[in-house]
Amino acid sequence: MKKLLVVLLGTTFAFIFTASELVLASAHEISLGLSHRIDNEGEEYSVNVYLPASYSKEEVESYPVIYLIDGGVDQDFKHIAGLVSLASINPYVFREAIVVGVETKRRLFELTSINIDPRYDRPEGTVGGADAFRAFLTSRVIPFTEKTYRTDGRRIVMGESLAGLFIIETLLKKPDSFTDYVAISPSLWYDDRNLAKSATKLLGKHSDGGRKLYITMANEGGTMQKGLDELRLAIEQSSLKNLQVKYVDNSQTESHWSIYHGEALSALRWILPAVEPEYANDPDPWYLVEGANPPDWEVPKQKD
Repeated sequence: MKKLLVVLLGTTFAFIFTASELVLASAHEISLGLSHRIDNEGEEYSVNVYLPASYSKEEVESYPVIYLIDGGVDQDFKHIAGLVSLASINPYVFREAIVVGVETKRRLFELTSINIDPRYDRPEGTVGGADAFRAFLTSRVIPFTEKTYRTDGRRIVMGESLAGLFIIETLLKKPDSFTDYVAISPSLWYDDRNLAKSATKLLGKHSDGGRKLYITMANEGGTMQKGLDELRLAIEQSSLKNLQVKYVDNSQTESHWSIYHGEALSALRWILPAVEPEYANDPDPWYLVEGANPPDWEVPKQKD
């Protein structure tokens, strides 16, 4: 029979229990959210929802929504929902929000537009579904979310790589779809940078509504960085005064595989800034000041 040796630290005693005598607390699953199935032209897609801790406590409170592209359970939903849950633990990092993760099934097809350059559709039919996927988001997912949950009208869309490309295209072609855009290492190489090359013309059609764009690039270089540089120049030269843009250069510090989580945190802190704590402007407490003592501290008298 197997036996377990349990040593009590700080004593010289040890007790031996048989496995059957050792009672363990029962285990239970930890839930991170809810999963819905929404029809998209005859095919069901998983839409995964994280609700902040205060959602069930505040019956009238409404929340901004983060629409996460590649938001399947086996994609980016868990790590982004886990990150967003930080706001329920520490309200001084960024505001609480709902996360709606929309899975992708055929990423290359769903997140790219119809190609102009024939080199990019090989084999034929592997790209070009972005318009349909965007219509699914705007006509099915967003209305479902806003009908089912208490939302405040703030729509943030977030994604990385091909999802970042899709997000930039949505901003340029359908800017009213969302209020805030987070594109991390967007795949602007696609279709020989056609989207970036078209940015000036597309931006010229925009109304000057108040929107935010958070964009960053890792060390990919090449046509990804060139496409981003072209996009940034088009935005800078546009007449849009109310489009707020924050660009973070991670070309010296991150790779395509490491950039997402940390930059998602930075983006949320910019887009959903937290209220400072009441004590933020108070003087430093005594223990942070070299050589200081508590206010009521009496220095002990030295014995003769």
